[in-house]
Amino acid sequence: MAQESPKNSAAEIPVTSNGQLEDSHEHSFNRDLKRSLPVGLGLSETKITSHGFDGAKEGVVEAGQFPSKGPSASPKSSVISPSSAAASRLAGQGCDLIIPTGGRAQQKSGPVVLADEVKNPAMEKLELVRKWSLNTYKCTRQIISEKLGRGSRTVDLELEAQIDILRDNKKKYENILRLAQTLSTQLFQMVHTQRQLGDAFADLSLKSLELHEEFGYNADTQKLLAKNGETLLGAINFFIASVNTLVNKTIEDTLLTVKQYESARIEYDAYRTDLEELNLGPRDANTLPKIEQSQQLFQVHKEKYDKMRNDVSIKLKFLEENKVKVLHNQLVLFHNAIAAYFAGNQKQLEQTLKQFHIKLKTPGADAPSWLEEQ
Repeated sequence: MAQESPKNSAAEIPVTSNGQLEDSHEHSFNRDLKRSLPVGLGLSETKITSHGFDGAKEGVVEAGQFPSKGPSASPKSSVISPSSAAASRLAGQGCDLIIPTGGRAQQKSGPVVLADEVKNPAMEKLELVRKWSLNTYKCTRQIISEKLGRGSRTVDLELEAQIDILRDNKKKYENILRLAQTLSTQLFQMVHTQRQLGDAFADLSLKSLELHEEFGYNADTQKLLAKNGETLLGAINFFIASVNTLVNKTIEDTLLTVKQYESARIEYDAYRTDLEELNLGPRDANTLPKIEQSQQLFQVHKEKYDKMRNDVSIKLKFLEENKVKVLHNQLVLFHNAIAAYFAGNQKQLEQTLKQFHIKLKTPGADAPSWLEEQ
């Protein structure tokens, strides 16, 4: 038998799609392959296989004997023709190619996995819990040591004295606030009773002709006392509102910063004690990294402690200035209003409220409508 030429060896190559032969694909494949293969290389020396025609899979071009056309061809396999001449040349030279569905050919040199390093959220949470547990253990140990008198404690004498004075003043201001609220409640009840008594006297003044003048005098007196009482009540409520803001907002905000400062101080002492214990021990290859890490943590908490101490000092200074200003005005208001009321000086009492820009609500008046508020 005569030797087959390269052109005759590429007679027919079955191309299946869903188990059916397609002549158009066969003719196109033969033409492309003839153009791309180097001269002298027969089709019988090349085998092209594919693991399915799915778009998510890759075709493989391998060197070897191509199966002859016949009924033994698997209906599930499909032939993928290389889309470029370079892929055909590599296949002709005996190289294995991976041809993605995008059409680019890459030389296969073992499994290569390209993936970004994704941090595991569970591991991050576990690391945070571990750090929190270690910090809590150190702080708890420091607190117990201080209460038992075994551990050392960092103390700023001047700052601690100011904090103690602030806490003591807060208790005293809270007591004044409770007494002022009690006075306001009792005065409100008295004013309400005086108003009702004045209405009763006025009614009897109209119905008892023989006691018309006597009932009328008492009615006017009770109504005047009720009016002055409402003015005094407005001054006392304004005093209560200002002191309440000072005690439960301004001072409380400063004490919250003080609590943060104390927590930072405990952490600072805990890591300071830990560093001192490591420095007292032996220094070798195992302990030196621990000492260095402990030194870094100690420096971090020292900076935090210094910052919180500075914040507390600044807030105490501003609080003192604000407290003096607020209490000065409120104590002057309270004194002038009480003195004018019990002296029966209605003009002075009204002048005191105007001085502090206090507006009184009309007794029995309803809340303004939304149109009036606009």
